[in-house]
Amino acid sequence: MPRSVNAVASRQRRKKILKRVKGQFGRRKNVWTVSKNAYERGLQYAYRDRKNKKRTIRGLWIIRINAGAREHGLSYSALMGLIHKKNIQLNRKVLADLAMNHPDAFKAVVEIAKS
Repeated sequence: MPRSVNAVASRQRRKKILKRVKGQFGRRKNVWTVSKNAYERGLQYAYRDRKNKKRTIRGLWIIRINAGAREHGLSYSALMGLIHKKNIQLNRKVLADLAMNHPDAFKAVVEIAKS
């Protein structure tokens, strides 16, 4: 009796991955073993960088708040210390947006923190 290998499912599995690596350079786009490894490595990078993106964005917020704070004669750490002492419930995302897009509102927050 011949061996059953379910070629249809195997081919579909390979075609799915080959379709996803289309556009890559060299043998990564058309050689099964190379493309499978490239695809799996790409998924690992995507998982890792979804976490790293959050770090990067928080750093960007801190840079923007620092730039806004220095316009008013404070450093980032001094401003954040004052904000926490005054119990102002604004997170870094909102503060960064105020510093960048609404400088008058950010100035008001700084004045409240200083007082």
